[in-house]
Amino acid sequence: MQYFQALKIGQKRVASAREYLNTLTNGKAMPALALVTGNSNVWMPVGEENLYAFVDESAGFVLTDNSGYILALVDKTGSSKTIVQGVTKQQKELLEKVFEKDNIQKFDGKVILPV
Repeated sequence: MQYFQALKIGQKRVASAREYLNTLTNGKAMPALALVTGNSNVWMPVGEENLYAFVDESAGFVLTDNSGYILALVDKTGSSKTIVQGVTKQQKELLEKVFEKDNIQKFDGKVILPV
């Protein structure tokens, strides 16, 4: 797929995921990755599926503050489409219940965050 074609598709998927997450987080969702990172020159948009993941320092990331978790909606490869920073433990628990109700599955692999 050509770069701009993949980017356009990926941007639409990011916007859709961000819109959903904004409804749950009072507009705090930020866009993340529109393209799947890979080792080749083949451009692929992030996947259509939405899975959720909460990231903290135990996942191998060094967070710049200690205000809680990063919430990411990711595709099946772990590429984050939208993120929310500073999620507290209480918010995390409430959001997990919403995701369960909305049939959004938990992602258990390695999350790829924007740098």
